[in-house]
Order: sequence, then C-alpha cells, then structure tokens
Amino acid sequence: MALDLDTDRIHQLLHAGVRDKVYPGAVWAIGDSQGTCASGTAGVLDPARPDEPMRHDTVFDVASLTKILAVWSTIGCLAEDGKLQLDAHLGDFWPEVSGHPLSQVTARHLLTHTAGAPLRANLKNLYGSDPQDVRDGVLHEALHRPPGEAVEYTDRAALILGYLAEHLSGQTLDVLAVNRVWQPLGMHQTFVGPLTAHTAARCAPTELDDVTGTHLKGTAHDFSARLLGGVCGIAGVFSVLDDLASFLSYLLDPTQFQEPPGFGPAWTKESLQVQTHDLTPARGLFWHPAPGTNPLKDDVWVHYGFTGTGMWISHREGRWAILLTNKLFYTRDREPLTSIRDAFRSLVFA
Repeated sequence: MALDLDTDRIHQLLHAGVRDKVYPGAVWAIGDSQGTCASGTAGVLDPARPDEPMRHDTVFDVASLTKILAVWSTIGCLAEDGKLQLDAHLGDFWPEVSGHPLSQVTARHLLTHTAGAPLRANLKNLYGSDPQDVRDGVLHEALHRPPGEAVEYTDRAALILGYLAEHLSGQTLDVLAVNRVWQPLGMHQTFVGPLTAHTAARCAPTELDDVTGTHLKGTAHDFSARLLGGVCGIAGVFSVLDDLASFLSYLLDPTQFQEPPGFGPAWTKESLQVQTHDLTPARGLFWHPAPGTNPLKDDVWVHYGFTGTGMWISHREGRWAILLTNKLFYTRDREPLTSIRDAFRSLVFA
C-alpha cells in the first residue's frame, strides 16, 4: 500500500534539526504492514568527522526503546505462554518479592506505570555496584505510593519487569529477547551492548563521558545499563533502522512472518489501548498515546528513547514511523527534539 507522504517537508524538518544543532544526524523511515515505504537520512554521524554522513545502517543506542524491544515483547511472550497473569500479585508467584512491598504490585501496574515504584534514582548510590545487591535493593525497596493510585513514569518498572522475565523464563533478558523476539523477526543487527569494536565503528556517538573525555560509542549512555553489564530492562539495546522496521511491520501484520515471535496480535491489541481508565496521563501497556493526539480517536502510539530515538504506530492508519537521532551528543535538554518529534508525527499521521 502506497502511503500519502510529504517527504520533502520531512527532509526539510530533519535537516533543520541538523542546522540548529538539535542533533548531529538523523535516520528515519515510514512504513506499513509490508515494510518500509519511505526513508532518509540527515546530517553526520559525528561532528568531528563531517565527511562521514548518517547512513541507513547506522547503529543507534536506542535507550528506552529497550523497554519495548526487550521487556514489553518478552513479557508478552510469557503472558501468551500462560506463565504470567498480568493482574496477579507478584508476591503470589515470585518468592524474591514475597513479604516485600512489591508483593502487592501486579505486572499490569508496572506496564502502566501505576505500581507506585520509586521514581528515578542513582542505583549505585542506593545499592552499590554488585548486580545482585542492585537486584535485591530494587525488588525489596519501599513503594513511593500505593499501587493503582497515580500514573508516574519510572525506569524501575522496566527494570523490575526485566527481572520478572528472567525469573519466569530461566534465561537472562538478552538471551530471552534474542530467542523469542529478535531472531524470529530477523533482527540480526539488534544487540545488547557493549558492542564489539567492529559494530561500534558504525554506531552514532552519544553523551560525553567525563572519565574518558570522549563521546560514548557502542557503550550504553544509561548508567544503570552500564552498571548491570548492559543487560538491563531500562536501556542497553542497540539497533538499526531495518530491524526496527521489521519489528513494527510485524505489529501491524503478524501473518507475513513464517516463524513469528512468541507474542501475537492479541498482546499488541491489548497494549495499544488505554489501560489507565480515569487516571492521567493515559497509558497502554508501556506504549502511550502520542502527545497531541486523542487515543480513542487518533490511535497513534509512541515510545521514546532518551538518546533521541522514537517509534510510532497506528493500526487505524495502518502505518508506523521511526526517527533515530543522537541528540544526546549535544544536550540533555528535551525541548528542541520534542518540537521536531511532534512535527514529524504530524507529517506522518493524518
């Protein structure tokens, strides 16, 4: 199906972001259930090397898209396997949290950011640098507020769900994601960092590392992911445009894949619906309505990554969109990229 797109305006928008130093470069694509219909690049990989342009196969630290690619997808596999009931209290089947505040939380609470888990915090300062101490601390921490009371975004929700997926599957999160999701979808250029030197060479650099004095490239920008060796529900995944396109095309039409991943259309349909009832802001299961849209009318869902990445999908319009940038190279300020994301979304979805 050919999509009615104003690609000239998309090119102008994204090149303006390069000119204004919102990001060094960008890669984008728009597609439907059959794959990519339009794509392009803007800018350079690294301002220090102005002759090296952004490419379609540039590897990006996708940051919080890890929550979708690794956590949401594998939790969906476990739910459809019958190993996880979304509304069961965690303490009823997970010994690690039994007797602790998380015991009264459900997976649905975590997926909708209504668990009342603590908000952002420096894990190392709280629990030290040993991965087991971090796991124990996160799973035994007091709640910020009672479950179901409010919608409050917290990275801990994904971290806890990643631990839960490992408990239920008996596999580490990265192995589980490869076996149940990435490999079946042909996502062979999606990895958990740190990357090999060969792959890191075509990775978009992100934040300046105060220790080395160089920009991170092939190593996750997120401190929690680095603390946990890259395998972390919060962040740590690296990917390329084509792999993300395969992932989103599957969400629109699972029938085109001969060996589909472990989650199906029922999981996607449930996830791309408002689950938070009268609470605001509205949330699906990890996905949320695109800013400036009405989830009941427009049906455009999105998830962002802090490094400057984003994925949108709409079953009503039968299309998806991807925008990958390394805006973190310049700044942590969200506003300049927010404006570009909103304009990009409005050009893609009617």
